[in-house]
Amino acid sequence: MPRLIDPSLEKLSLIMSEMGDMAIECISLAVDSYLEGKNTTDKVRALSDSIRNKYFEVEDLIFDMLLKYQPVADDFRLIRSSTEISYAFSRFGRYAYDITQVRDLFGDISECTNASLFEITKKVKHMIKEAVLSFAELDVRKAVKIQEDEAFIDKIYKERLPKLIESENTKCALAEALLLRYLERIGDHAVFMSDAINYIVTGKHKPSEQRIADHTKDFQSTP
Repeated sequence: MPRLIDPSLEKLSLIMSEMGDMAIECISLAVDSYLEGKNTTDKVRALSDSIRNKYFEVEDLIFDMLLKYQPVADDFRLIRSSTEISYAFSRFGRYAYDITQVRDLFGDISECTNASLFEITKKVKHMIKEAVLSFAELDVRKAVKIQEDEAFIDKIYKERLPKLIESENTKCALAEALLLRYLERIGDHAVFMSDAINYIVTGKHKPSEQRIADHTKDFQSTP
């Protein structure tokens, strides 16, 4: 039998799904604009603003649900975590816009060597997609993989900065340092999302391997 809260939960799920799709598009447009020299500033800004507006919509909806239905247990964990995850989506949009500003500020950077950036942006794009899927499917295994990917990004970030400091090409070094910083922060927010997803499913922000296995047993046995 449907509960009074169910239509609101369905609406929340729809808004969060839309935010996830826009976040993926926003990040992809931003990093491609830098690496491929495309001007996507206006489109990324519009997407970022839309994500931010949906964040406020989520906040209003959650307040309404808490006030009307006093959710408990699983529903409460989902609602509470949706606030954190929608905020992470809004930060994705903001960092994407900041990345487009790097391109606009430095202009033509075709002379710069971006080998490490291709590697790290590919990983970041994958992390965002996994974070969105992890929330949509409430799959804690994906959430754990996100944390592993973030460790890889941190490693590249820490390896590249000392080399950039020693670089003789100030323009390229500054542009890459800024981009690396934004990508590293995006990775941090993806991990923040993974913690929230773990909390929804297991009741713990950083569950043990056994707890994860217990909550994915049915998922893994599905043909």
